Amino acid sequence: MPEPEAGAPRILVVQNSAGSALRRFGEWWAEDGLAVDIVRAFDGDAIPDLGGYHALVLLGGGLMPDEDDRAPWLPREREVTREALQAGLPLLGLCLGGQLMAHVAGGKVQAKHGLPENGSTELTRLPEAENDALFGPLPRSFQAIEHRVDSITELPPDAVWLASSERCPIQAFRLGNAAWACQFHPEVGADRVQAWDREELAEQGFDPDDIVRKAVAAEPVSEPQWRAFAQRFADLVKSSAAIRQ
Repeated sequence: MPEPEAGAPRILVVQNSAGSALRRFGEWWAEDGLAVDIVRAFDGDAIPDLGGYHALVLLGGGLMPDEDDRAPWLPREREVTREALQAGLPLLGLCLGGQLMAHVAGGKVQAKHGLPENGSTELTRLPEAENDALFGPLPRSFQAIEHRVDSITELPPDAVWLASSERCPIQAFRLGNAAWACQFHPEVGADRVQAWDREELAEQGFDPDDIVRKAVAAEPVSEPQWRAFAQRFADLVKSSAAIRQ
Protein backbone atom coordinates (compact mmCIF):
# COMPACT_ATOMS: atom_id res chain seq x y z
CA MET A 1 0.00 0.00 0.00
CA PRO A 2 1.54 3.37 -1.02
CA GLU A 3 2.41 5.88 1.68
CA PRO A 4 0.33 9.09 1.57
CA GLU A 5 2.08 12.33 0.70
CA ALA A 6 2.59 14.94 3.39
CA GLY A 7 -0.56 17.01 3.75
CA ALA A 8 -2.78 14.40 2.09
CA PRO A 9 -6.49 14.57 3.04
CA ARG A 10 -7.16 12.30 6.02
CA ILE A 11 -10.06 9.89 6.55
CA LEU A 12 -11.00 8.75 10.05
CA VAL A 13 -12.31 5.17 9.95
CA VAL A 14 -14.16 3.67 12.93
CA GLN A 15 -13.90 -0.13 13.06
CA ASN A 16 -16.66 -1.77 15.13
CA SER A 17 -15.56 -5.42 15.08
CA ALA A 18 -12.50 -7.48 14.25
CA GLY A 19 -14.24 -8.98 11.22
CA SER A 20 -15.51 -5.72 9.73
CA ALA A 21 -12.32 -4.23 8.31
CA LEU A 22 -11.89 -1.54 5.65
CA ARG A 23 -10.52 -4.18 3.25
CA ARG A 24 -10.13 -3.13 -0.39
CA PHE A 25 -11.30 0.43 0.25
CA GLY A 26 -8.16 0.99 2.31
CA GLU A 27 -5.91 -0.05 -0.56
CA TRP A 28 -7.91 1.91 -3.11
CA TRP A 29 -7.98 5.12 -1.09
CA ALA A 30 -4.25 4.88 -0.52
CA GLU A 31 -3.84 4.60 -4.31
CA ASP A 32 -6.06 7.69 -4.61
CA GLY A 33 -3.70 9.69 -2.41
CA LEU A 34 -5.66 9.72 0.85
CA ALA A 35 -4.31 9.10 4.35
CA VAL A 36 -6.44 6.60 6.28
CA ASP A 37 -6.45 6.38 10.08
CA ILE A 38 -8.28 3.30 11.39
CA VAL A 39 -9.53 3.43 14.97
CA ARG A 40 -10.17 -0.05 16.39
CA ALA A 41 -12.99 1.08 18.67
CA PHE A 42 -14.02 -2.52 19.39
CA ASP A 43 -10.53 -3.10 20.82
CA GLY A 44 -10.50 -0.06 23.09
CA ASP A 45 -9.10 2.64 20.80
CA ALA A 46 -10.56 6.05 21.63
CA ILE A 47 -12.43 7.80 18.82
CA PRO A 48 -10.66 11.16 18.38
CA ASP A 49 -12.03 14.58 17.57
CA LEU A 50 -12.70 15.30 13.90
CA GLY A 51 -10.35 18.27 13.78
CA GLY A 52 -7.66 17.57 11.20
CA TYR A 53 -9.81 15.00 9.38
CA HIS A 54 -11.48 15.54 6.02
CA ALA A 55 -13.92 12.59 6.07
CA LEU A 56 -15.46 10.01 8.41
CA VAL A 57 -16.15 6.36 7.56
CA LEU A 58 -18.15 4.03 9.83
CA LEU A 59 -17.71 0.29 9.32
CA GLY A 60 -19.98 -2.67 10.05
CA GLY A 61 -20.34 -5.03 13.00
CA GLY A 62 -22.91 -7.38 14.48
CA LEU A 63 -24.54 -4.74 16.66
CA MET A 64 -27.50 -2.42 16.78
CA PRO A 65 -26.53 1.27 16.72
CA ASP A 66 -27.69 1.80 20.31
CA GLU A 67 -26.37 -1.40 21.95
CA ASP A 68 -24.21 0.58 24.34
CA ASP A 69 -24.08 -2.26 26.88
CA ARG A 70 -22.32 -4.48 24.33
CA ALA A 71 -20.31 -1.72 22.68
CA PRO A 72 -19.46 1.11 25.12
CA TRP A 73 -17.84 3.19 22.36
CA LEU A 74 -21.13 3.65 20.49
CA PRO A 75 -22.18 6.88 22.27
CA ARG A 76 -18.91 8.49 21.15
CA GLU A 77 -19.36 7.11 17.62
CA ARG A 78 -22.85 8.59 17.47
CA GLU A 79 -21.46 11.90 18.73
CA VAL A 80 -18.82 12.21 16.00
CA THR A 81 -21.41 11.13 13.43
CA ARG A 82 -23.66 14.03 14.47
CA GLU A 83 -20.69 16.38 14.32
CA ALA A 84 -19.79 15.22 10.81
CA LEU A 85 -23.37 15.65 9.62
CA GLN A 86 -23.63 19.12 11.12
CA ALA A 87 -20.31 20.17 9.61
CA GLY A 88 -21.07 18.76 6.16
CA LEU A 89 -17.97 16.57 6.37
CA PRO A 90 -17.88 13.74 3.80
CA LEU A 91 -19.31 10.70 5.56
CA LEU A 92 -19.79 7.08 4.50
CA GLY A 93 -21.54 4.47 6.66
CA LEU A 94 -21.36 0.78 5.76
CA CYS A 95 -23.87 -1.75 7.16
CA LEU A 96 -23.86 -0.97 10.91
CA GLY A 97 -22.33 2.38 9.99
CA GLY A 98 -25.27 3.16 7.74
CA GLN A 99 -27.72 2.01 10.40
CA LEU A 100 -25.99 4.26 12.93
CA MET A 101 -26.39 7.20 10.57
CA ALA A 102 -30.10 6.43 10.23
CA HIS A 103 -30.47 6.19 14.01
CA VAL A 104 -28.64 9.47 14.66
CA ALA A 105 -30.58 11.37 11.99
CA GLY A 106 -34.04 10.28 13.14
CA GLY A 107 -34.70 7.10 11.15
CA LYS A 108 -35.46 3.65 12.53
CA VAL A 109 -33.45 0.42 12.66
CA GLN A 110 -34.88 -2.97 13.66
CA ALA A 111 -32.99 -6.08 14.75
CA LYS A 112 -33.54 -9.29 12.78
CA HIS A 113 -36.13 -7.63 10.59
CA GLY A 114 -37.33 -9.33 7.42
CA LEU A 115 -35.43 -11.99 5.53
CA PRO A 116 -31.63 -12.09 5.81
CA GLU A 117 -29.30 -11.34 2.90
CA ASN A 118 -25.92 -12.95 2.28
CA GLY A 119 -23.43 -12.90 -0.55
CA SER A 120 -23.61 -11.07 -3.86
CA THR A 121 -27.07 -9.52 -4.03
CA GLU A 122 -28.90 -7.65 -6.77
CA LEU A 123 -29.73 -4.05 -5.89
CA THR A 124 -31.72 -1.43 -7.77
CA ARG A 125 -30.66 2.19 -8.13
CA LEU A 126 -33.73 4.33 -7.61
CA PRO A 127 -34.72 7.31 -9.81
CA GLU A 128 -33.81 9.73 -7.00
CA ALA A 129 -30.19 8.58 -7.36
CA GLU A 130 -29.93 9.62 -11.00
CA ASN A 131 -27.79 12.69 -10.27
CA ASP A 132 -26.23 11.50 -7.01
CA ALA A 133 -22.47 12.04 -6.86
CA LEU A 134 -21.74 8.46 -5.73
CA PHE A 135 -24.69 6.38 -6.94
CA GLY A 136 -25.61 8.22 -10.13
CA PRO A 137 -22.94 6.51 -12.31
CA LEU A 138 -23.95 3.01 -11.17
CA PRO A 139 -26.19 1.00 -13.50
CA ARG A 140 -29.86 0.67 -12.61
CA SER A 141 -29.22 -2.91 -11.48
CA PHE A 142 -25.96 -3.77 -9.73
CA GLN A 143 -24.46 -6.37 -7.41
CA ALA A 144 -23.03 -5.86 -3.92
CA ILE A 145 -22.02 -8.10 -1.03
CA GLU A 146 -24.63 -8.36 1.74
CA HIS A 147 -24.25 -9.91 5.18
CA ARG A 148 -27.18 -8.76 7.32
CA VAL A 149 -30.15 -9.73 9.45
CA ASP A 150 -30.97 -6.24 10.80
CA SER A 151 -32.58 -3.53 8.68
CA ILE A 152 -33.15 0.19 8.37
CA THR A 153 -36.94 0.32 8.39
CA GLU A 154 -37.58 4.07 8.23
CA LEU A 155 -35.56 6.78 6.50
CA PRO A 156 -34.49 9.86 8.46
CA PRO A 157 -36.39 13.06 7.62
CA ASP A 158 -35.08 14.74 4.45
CA ALA A 159 -33.01 11.67 3.47
CA VAL A 160 -32.76 10.88 -0.24
CA TRP A 161 -33.52 7.20 -0.88
CA LEU A 162 -30.96 5.84 -3.35
CA ALA A 163 -31.13 2.03 -3.62
CA SER A 164 -33.21 -1.00 -2.67
CA SER A 165 -33.26 -4.81 -2.90
CA GLU A 166 -36.00 -7.42 -2.93
CA ARG A 167 -35.54 -8.34 0.73
CA CYS A 168 -34.45 -4.98 2.12
CA PRO A 169 -36.10 -1.86 0.67
CA ILE A 170 -33.75 0.70 2.25
CA GLN A 171 -30.31 -0.24 0.95
CA ALA A 172 -28.82 3.25 0.62
CA PHE A 173 -29.65 6.87 1.30
CA ARG A 174 -28.01 10.29 1.36
CA LEU A 175 -28.20 13.01 4.00
CA GLY A 176 -27.44 16.50 2.72
CA ASN A 177 -24.83 16.66 -0.01
CA ALA A 178 -21.94 14.76 1.55
CA ALA A 179 -23.17 11.85 3.70
CA TRP A 180 -24.08 8.39 2.38
CA ALA A 181 -25.36 5.31 4.18
CA CYS A 182 -25.13 1.80 2.66
CA GLN A 183 -26.77 -1.31 4.10
CA PHE A 184 -24.45 -3.43 1.94
CA HIS A 185 -20.65 -3.90 1.84
CA PRO A 186 -18.97 -2.33 -1.21
CA GLU A 187 -15.62 -2.69 0.59
CA VAL A 188 -15.94 -6.51 0.66
CA GLY A 189 -14.88 -8.78 -2.18
CA ALA A 190 -15.60 -12.44 -2.95
CA ASP A 191 -12.49 -13.56 -1.06
CA ARG A 192 -14.09 -12.53 2.25
CA VAL A 193 -17.30 -14.45 1.52
CA GLN A 194 -15.33 -17.70 1.45
CA ALA A 195 -14.40 -17.17 5.12
CA TRP A 196 -17.96 -16.80 6.42
CA ASP A 197 -19.46 -19.27 8.90
CA ARG A 198 -20.94 -22.05 6.76
CA GLU A 199 -23.14 -23.37 9.55
CA GLU A 200 -24.65 -19.95 10.18
CA LEU A 201 -25.36 -19.47 6.47
CA ALA A 202 -27.09 -22.86 6.31
CA GLU A 203 -29.21 -22.03 9.35
CA GLN A 204 -30.40 -18.89 7.55
CA GLY A 205 -31.44 -20.95 4.51
CA PHE A 206 -28.43 -20.33 2.29
CA ASP A 207 -26.23 -22.84 0.45
CA PRO A 208 -22.67 -21.80 1.44
CA ASP A 209 -21.14 -23.15 -1.77
CA ASP A 210 -23.72 -21.33 -3.86
CA ILE A 211 -23.03 -18.09 -1.96
CA VAL A 212 -19.32 -18.34 -2.83
CA ARG A 213 -19.95 -19.27 -6.48
CA LYS A 214 -22.26 -16.33 -7.04
CA ALA A 215 -19.88 -13.89 -5.35
CA VAL A 216 -16.94 -15.07 -7.47
CA ALA A 217 -19.05 -14.92 -10.65
CA ALA A 218 -20.15 -11.34 -9.93
CA GLU A 219 -16.66 -10.05 -9.11
CA PRO A 220 -15.42 -9.21 -12.65
CA VAL A 221 -18.28 -6.73 -13.07
CA SER A 222 -18.86 -5.56 -9.50
CA GLU A 223 -15.25 -4.93 -8.45
CA PRO A 224 -14.59 -2.24 -11.10
CA GLN A 225 -17.90 -0.59 -10.19
CA TRP A 226 -16.93 -0.39 -6.52
CA ARG A 227 -13.42 0.72 -7.40
CA ALA A 228 -14.95 3.66 -9.27
CA PHE A 229 -17.37 4.28 -6.39
CA ALA A 230 -14.45 4.45 -3.94
CA GLN A 231 -12.60 6.84 -6.23
CA ARG A 232 -15.63 9.11 -6.49
CA PHE A 233 -15.74 9.32 -2.69
CA ALA A 234 -12.00 10.03 -2.64
CA ASP A 235 -12.48 12.84 -5.15
CA LEU A 236 -15.22 14.34 -2.96
CA VAL A 237 -12.93 14.17 0.06
CA LYS A 238 -10.16 15.94 -1.86
CA SER A 239 -12.52 18.64 -3.08
CA SER A 240 -13.94 19.15 0.41
CA ALA A 241 -10.44 19.31 1.90
CA ALA A 242 -9.36 21.92 -0.65
CA ILE A 243 -12.40 24.08 0.10
CA ARG A 244 -11.86 23.82 3.87
CA GLN A 245 -8.21 24.77 3.53
